[in-house]
Amino acid sequence: MINKSYKKMLEGKSIIRELSEYATARGKEIGYENVFDYSLGNPSVPCPTGYTDAVVKMYQDKDPMAVHGYSPSLGIEEVRAAVAESISKRFGVPYEAKHIFMAIGAAGALAHAFRLVTEPGDEIIVFAPFFPEYTEYIGRTGAVMKVVPPRTEDFQINFEEFQHIINEKTMAVLINTPNNPSGIVYSEETIKQLADVLYAKQEEYGHDIFLISDEPYREIVFDGKQCPYPAKYYDNTLTCYSFSKSLSLPGERIGYVAVNPKATDADILAVIMGQISRGIGHNCPASTSQLAVSQVLDETSDLSVYETNMNIIYDALVEMGFEVVRPGGTFYIFPKALEDDANAFCMKAKKYDLILVPADNFGCPGYFRMAYCIDTEKVERSIEVFKRFVREEYGKA
Repeated sequence: MINKSYKKMLEGKSIIRELSEYATARGKEIGYENVFDYSLGNPSVPCPTGYTDAVVKMYQDKDPMAVHGYSPSLGIEEVRAAVAESISKRFGVPYEAKHIFMAIGAAGALAHAFRLVTEPGDEIIVFAPFFPEYTEYIGRTGAVMKVVPPRTEDFQINFEEFQHIINEKTMAVLINTPNNPSGIVYSEETIKQLADVLYAKQEEYGHDIFLISDEPYREIVFDGKQCPYPAKYYDNTLTCYSFSKSLSLPGERIGYVAVNPKATDADILAVIMGQISRGIGHNCPASTSQLAVSQVLDETSDLSVYETNMNIIYDALVEMGFEVVRPGGTFYIFPKALEDDANAFCMKAKKYDLILVPADNFGCPGYFRMAYCIDTEKVERSIEVFKRFVREEYGKA
């Protein structure tokens, strides 16, 4: 018999993927250059030449078994050591190779982190707005996802609601900063306050509460600022990272979990995640990807286009009368729709070949997400179309 719960998932396809597929099909009809597709967060800048050069050199010079053979369950030792050294220097947390678990992208990192610190029935808290796939990522582990409503004036953590939701069943708290979908970067004040709450609740409940920090957008921060590193502020932190955005390598599916050296049982948690891999088959990331990223750990793609695009879109949205919090990073912006039903708003936009994502599944009804990782020229052309949509459908100048 086919698994009924997975079969039922076909009734609720990802709205992001659904809209992306529509945009692709529409592009075949009218030319994709005429479809203003803000649906999918797919990096739009090339990876650094250093990554490509490293791959080419490995394929030419390295032992084929090292390049094409299985990696160890925890990742290639020299890569783990290089990652530990890099993030230790950057963030002042004394990682060693034993604290690094190589994973198949951020999704693979999260899959291991959730299972590492929860049993079925335990609770993981997330803060709205959140990446919709968290619902399945967490639910399929047997853990229960609890959602803290958003603080829409700035999309920092709603601590009043958080205090109502955290309880003795809470074993982990998941944050995503810089945030998909809001583009907001949690302030140092927010991170410190979160750490204070978690330390107090650990003592009150008499058990560990882990902070799982999902950080694939860590390098995409605007205005010359840096994103606070949560593991500096809270000992029981598992940092889940992907090179998909920083190096524009989403198809390579490579990332890691970094265990704070001060975390409970820190020296064996990567080993335990190796055992988790046996149960979920999410193991042995590609050797080529691991070896190549280890050569460019302190590089990024040219990410400046995202800030350029953000400024164009933000200024235009404000001029059109939208309520929108200015992003501090990522390649997303998260305005409030011009009517209560964001799904209806986005359906109307489709008539103008503007592909926008309603945010009901992000835990924030009434808002919509725009992923502006597209060519700046196309962003600029979309503004006049956006203005016409707003004028004709909502009577705004």
